[in-house]
Amino acid sequence: MKVAAFVPVKLNSQRLPHKNLLPLAGRPLCWHVCNALLGVEGLDEVYVYCSDEKVTEAIPEDAVFLKRDSRLDGDLVKGFEIYESFINQVDADVYVLAHTTSPFIRTETIQHALDQVLSGEYDSAFSAQRIQTFAWYQGKPVNYDINDVPRTQDMEPIYVETSAFFIFEKEIFTKHRRRIGFRPFIQEVSDMEAVDIDEPKDYEMALKLVQ
Repeated sequence: MKVAAFVPVKLNSQRLPHKNLLPLAGRPLCWHVCNALLGVEGLDEVYVYCSDEKVTEAIPEDAVFLKRDSRLDGDLVKGFEIYESFINQVDADVYVLAHTTSPFIRTETIQHALDQVLSGEYDSAFSAQRIQTFAWYQGKPVNYDINDVPRTQDMEPIYVETSAFFIFEKEIFTKHRRRIGFRPFIQEVSDMEAVDIDEPKDYEMALKLVQ
């Protein structure tokens, strides 16, 4: 069974300019998730999918650079188009999609999630943060009865997807057009692993966390 990991990287980010090349703990931001993936057993390759070869100067040497069409760098391009392009170029049985904006994700966390999928019990996995507090959506509580307010420790938790990684069997994407399947494993991550860097304030917080 072939397992391919890929990290989409765009160097012309809009909300946080040059985001993927910004320094964090002595390394470029995009280096960290690649390094975490390289420690995962069972991965055949770790690809960095980018239109600009300049990225090779910012990633671990064992990561494989794969050039993508610069058209995929457009601000209106959806992630799905990028994932589909990669999957059309690299054939595998299972894919691990990871994002540079989650630099604190640990190798052990990804490994545990991948092992669940490879066991055959789950067809996909994704990183998520466990939230166990009172939550509302569209003016209504979603996880408790407003007429019978429980203790927080007795509440049903909510899991919020983080952007760290998604693991899925090929057919989940090619046949069903999804990155989360029908039998997903929810990999809980720590608060630090859940940090997602998209805006200047996120980057500033990340810098404080590594001080």
